[in-house]
Amino acid sequence: MSDRATRIELFRLRTPQMRAFHLSWLAFFACFFAWFAVAPLMPLIKDEFHLDKNQLANISIAAVAVTVFGRLIVGPLCDRFGPRRTYTWLLVLGAMPVFGIAFVHSYAAFLFFRLAIGVAGAGFVITQYHTSVMFAPNVVGTANATAAGWGNAGGGVAQSAMPWVLAAMLALGVQHDLGWRAAMFVPGVLMLVVAALYWRYAQDGPQGDYRTLRVQGIAPGSGKAGGWAVFRAAISNYRVWMLFTTYAGCFGIELFVHGVAVSYYVDRFGMDLRHAGLAAGSFGALALFARALGGIASDRIARSQGLAARSWLLGVLMLGEGLGLLWFSSAQALGPAITAMIAFGLFTHMACGATYALVPFIDRKALGGVAGIVGAGGNVGAVAAGFLLKSTGSVQHTFALLGGFVIAGSLCALAVRFSAEHTAREEQLYVEALHQAID
Repeated sequence: MSDRATRIELFRLRTPQMRAFHLSWLAFFACFFAWFAVAPLMPLIKDEFHLDKNQLANISIAAVAVTVFGRLIVGPLCDRFGPRRTYTWLLVLGAMPVFGIAFVHSYAAFLFFRLAIGVAGAGFVITQYHTSVMFAPNVVGTANATAAGWGNAGGGVAQSAMPWVLAAMLALGVQHDLGWRAAMFVPGVLMLVVAALYWRYAQDGPQGDYRTLRVQGIAPGSGKAGGWAVFRAAISNYRVWMLFTTYAGCFGIELFVHGVAVSYYVDRFGMDLRHAGLAAGSFGALALFARALGGIASDRIARSQGLAARSWLLGVLMLGEGLGLLWFSSAQALGPAITAMIAFGLFTHMACGATYALVPFIDRKALGGVAGIVGAGGNVGAVAAGFLLKSTGSVQHTFALLGGFVIAGSLCALAVRFSAEHTAREEQLYVEALHQAID
């Protein structure tokens, strides 16, 4: 614990903690950008492949489904091989289907590569794992939320930027039916560049590389059971499943919005592709600061009210998100719709940050498993929202139902409780971190 950073010094790149902070958010930004780069281009792809509503729903589900399994796997892989190796390989392998989708000429092939691209979303768990092992309890919530928020902004940037990348391709003389395919090379190349940076400049923990530390018996997974043992420990902890549910209700909604927002604005309000991308991008842009606000608020309230207050904050944020979703679904004009989206988006991103401000305190010995399971909850929520859309056939009606589900899910946050012994142990670590920060 004494090797973990007690401050976030954004411009001090010499320390392994701050290098991990910046590389982890940059890596997730690249993953998130690639994950949703094709979403704002769907109106064009829909026309080219003559997709019906059922096929569009299948594509939306495929975009987030495989990430459930990816997030469950990479948590224990971080414990076993370290976040540096795990992230590098994820970025390299995840770039392959991004390139591949540019060459498809059928619905089946597009669906396959859209499914495969979802593997990139597992990068979130590695980002949260890496910052969790690098930062002390007094700032870990802020570090987790800020790194994840800046990474999540990749989704908003993709919504806004990809229509303009397409326009640039067309301006360069690329044929219209090849424009969106050429544009998909941008996120693929970005992932490979960031993979090289991660391998070159990151290290697994404050003390060094896990492979070296494991020989000395002081790294996660150094015991005889390894990473899968801590995964089993995480499964047996009820708090993990409460946060699994809350994350389904906040990050799951975020993913769903990224997948349908541009098409929703085009179909419901008659916007053109570029302006719809800007409107949808405003939701993703909130991640630049709103997720961090959730983490900062969690750290601040824990300082004055204790560990249990983190759970209460999460519950309040999810309640605000649910009410905002109901408002958005009932908006009849473009202006109120955008205002409502920004309002519920603010609560959504803050709730995501507050969730992962709690994750490091659930079970320190099973961090990889906890981070992986909770992260998978977000994708389960997005998959469930996709099936709900498929059932209702109406995006507007789906948003209304999701608002009610999120309000009910806020109760799960309130169910996260800690024993007196657990609380005392965590508060002792918290006090030690504060003393180090002062020194």
